[in-house]
Amino acid sequence: MQTWSSVAVPRIPGTPRPLRLHDTATGQLRPTAPGPVARMYVCGITPYDATHLGHAATYLAFDLVHRLWLDAGHEVHYVQNVTDIDDPLLERAERDQDDWVVLGMRETALFREDMEALRVLPPRDYIGAVETIPEIVEAIGKLLAHGAAYRVDDPQYPDVYFDRSYTGRFGYESGYDEATMATLFAERGGDPDRPGKRDPLDALLWRAARPDEPAWDSELGPGRPGWHIECSAIALNRLGTGFDVQGGGSDLAFPHHEFSAAHAEALAGGHPFARHYVHAGMIGLGGEKMSKSKGNLVFVSRLRADGVDPAAIRLALFAGHYRSDRPWTGALLTEAQARLERWREAVSLTAGPEADSVVARLRDHLTDDLDTPRALATVDAWVTEALRRDGTDNAAPALIRTTTDALLGVAL
Repeated sequence: MQTWSSVAVPRIPGTPRPLRLHDTATGQLRPTAPGPVARMYVCGITPYDATHLGHAATYLAFDLVHRLWLDAGHEVHYVQNVTDIDDPLLERAERDQDDWVVLGMRETALFREDMEALRVLPPRDYIGAVETIPEIVEAIGKLLAHGAAYRVDDPQYPDVYFDRSYTGRFGYESGYDEATMATLFAERGGDPDRPGKRDPLDALLWRAARPDEPAWDSELGPGRPGWHIECSAIALNRLGTGFDVQGGGSDLAFPHHEFSAAHAEALAGGHPFARHYVHAGMIGLGGEKMSKSKGNLVFVSRLRADGVDPAAIRLALFAGHYRSDRPWTGALLTEAQARLERWREAVSLTAGPEADSVVARLRDHLTDDLDTPRALATVDAWVTEALRRDGTDNAAPALIRTTTDALLGVAL
């Protein structure tokens, strides 16, 4: 699958810092410790609607991770999937009398345009579930052979399920108790009441073909993959186990990340699947989480069509900490647009206050679990001094411009 165009990330002077991130599995803030190549997998979209600000907030958070690793001198192997076959996509296509393939391609193309406009650095591997079906079938076959998967006793629809007890570690990634897992599984695409399952929480691996649904012939019989196994197969075959970060929105911690880790660990025998599980908070509108099911969405493409500078969208989303659930408001965007104007005015000056210490503080804040509110406040303080004409360092404005570009992805 085609990714989007990248932008050059400038090098900046000074000493980089090691990146620390909150790990959901341990509940601790821990340093990432990549080798020469930092490895990251971030779960991608199910392309049945346009990119909303909840998506944008997640991908901007991991764009910062990408940039901070580059600043520290690492090569970054970033992988992202596209769930271009799944129930929500088929349901939307049926509702709108659309072809599910065309719908998926159209929304994936719009997502790429939005990411490029927001200056999100692209993944090295951008992989759709459909193009990965041979890998998924092979993985499910291995799980069946290991005894980690089973078929339900249903002659008509012999679906394949994962036995969640297989690894003996199920639940370590999210840390949720049984009652919470049961509730979230039912709410987030699970099928606890499917007859024939060994455990209500066992997750679907292969859905046997149903009438009027897309299906692929395979050694498993005609059908299509479940949701979680695609990320297991894609990540294992490109990053292996023990990669540095698996990321996504906080609503993916369970069941999606829990099961993708369990599938992968059952396949590879290694633990953990990822060294950090990192989750971004939800963006709300009108007091509720922004989601397609609620229809309370603000689309990146709509803001762009209205003439909003994508740099202002970045700044608005960076005004809150990436792990916090936070609201989107018109006032937030207005403040970000004003901030962007002030920053651009300040870096256009011929001189300003010294900036080396600003660069150092920006690195300190951003490598401390992506503390963007403090990072923005640091630049704001420099800008306030510069606009008072307090400073005679001719190199400072250019250094601030380069640094906000490299570390925050904000072009001034």
